[in-house]
Amino acid sequence: MNLIRSMLVAVSGLSASYAMADTTADTTDYPLTLDNCGKEISFSAAPSGTVTIGQSATEILYSLGLGDQVLATSVWFTPVLPQFSELNATIERIADNDPSFESVVNKRPELVAVQYEWHVGATGSVGTREQFDDLGIATYIMPADCDTKDNTTGGDGMRTAAFSPEHVYKGIAELAEIFDVQPAGEALIENLETREANAVATATQLDLPDDLSAVFWFSSPDNGVAPFVAGRLGAPGYMMEALGIHNVIESDEEWPTVDWETVARANPDVIVIAHMDRRRYPADDAEIKRAFLQSDPVTREMQAVQNGRIIEMDAHAMSATMRTLFGLETLADALSGMSFER
Repeated sequence: MNLIRSMLVAVSGLSASYAMADTTADTTDYPLTLDNCGKEISFSAAPSGTVTIGQSATEILYSLGLGDQVLATSVWFTPVLPQFSELNATIERIADNDPSFESVVNKRPELVAVQYEWHVGATGSVGTREQFDDLGIATYIMPADCDTKDNTTGGDGMRTAAFSPEHVYKGIAELAEIFDVQPAGEALIENLETREANAVATATQLDLPDDLSAVFWFSSPDNGVAPFVAGRLGAPGYMMEALGIHNVIESDEEWPTVDWETVARANPDVIVIAHMDRRRYPADDAEIKRAFLQSDPVTREMQAVQNGRIIEMDAHAMSATMRTLFGLETLADALSGMSFER
């Protein structure tokens, strides 16, 4: 468990690193220029209206007290955080999944805040950053989706280095600076750092097996086909690394498809399945995932299935968002109720 103790020390040092950042000033000195996902963006004043493409951007803006600046939202996996349910009900949702370019610009935002670069990027499914630029609309992509990540490879992209919560904290700090609400940003980062440290401490006290292994299953295009499972460098990879768990999936892809025979041969101790409201694929439903694992002749032989070590986790926590820290808590708490006698 030396790795976990090292992670705890590293987490405690994050506050110091953010205290040194320019984004912790009390007020924003406009004009403000930032390098965002390889593109320079500038603001002469705080944006007066924002459309969000991605639940992460939405919930961060709400957490910063900027709900009154959000004109419309889109791309939802799970219900909004409970403390924002009343606020969110008053704001138009222009799409559960990908919005059209027209539906975004028709809201006349000064800023579009984006969770995934594949929605707004070089080949964005919603539009390119240049298309928004041509209309005088700034775009901000959450750094967690582009720092240490190559999104030109197609699909969900490939990590070039391991995800860290620091990338989430960077997005919070920069959005706080853009909107001139730095104290709110600093308070949110401090809260998330504390939750992160506490989850790691919880796992440290469990004295988990040194060879504990797991796989994270997000969804599948169809029942029984190769699932989308978490690669080693994304948000689930961070959670496993932080708690001293071996990821049986060695890919650097964010969500590679791996056949069940390969997963079964790896025989993970724990299977973490995504719980979501989205129903793009049949296996988006956590109950369908459970039923498949328990009935398929290959998967039902895995020790995680036979020993009931299946953990449900908020799907949004499996993406590189602030909810990843909540997912870390979910994982640590669930492990505390499991036995790993060999």
